[in-house]
Amino acid sequence: MLEPSHNDELPPIPGKRYFTIGEVSELCAVKPHVLRYWEQEFAQLNPVKRRGNRRYYQRQDVLMIRQIRALLYDQGFTIGGARLRMSSDEVKDESSQYKQMLRQMITELEDVLVVLKK
Repeated sequence: MLEPSHNDELPPIPGKRYFTIGEVSELCAVKPHVLRYWEQEFAQLNPVKRRGNRRYYQRQDVLMIRQIRALLYDQGFTIGGARLRMSSDEVKDESSQYKQMLRQMITELEDVLVVLKK
């Protein structure tokens, strides 16, 4: 498992629409029970629930979980402090999340271009 300070080493987010809790757990290096707990603590984190109460996370949820993880593990925030930071920076963070998502998409498209040129 990754050390908390190695947030840059998290795997890239695949180009899927929905992710299961197990997939998100691997993508964010956080155990599933922690994700369920964070859903209770952070109102912004609200995955789609379908049959049998199964959770399906979207790309923006994964980005938000990575941000929460960075606040808690890398920057040393408490749950309450991270919650305040997320709510106060929500508008500012939206643009940074979009920038991060765009960078991720550009990287993935460049990888596809390399494969297509072969």
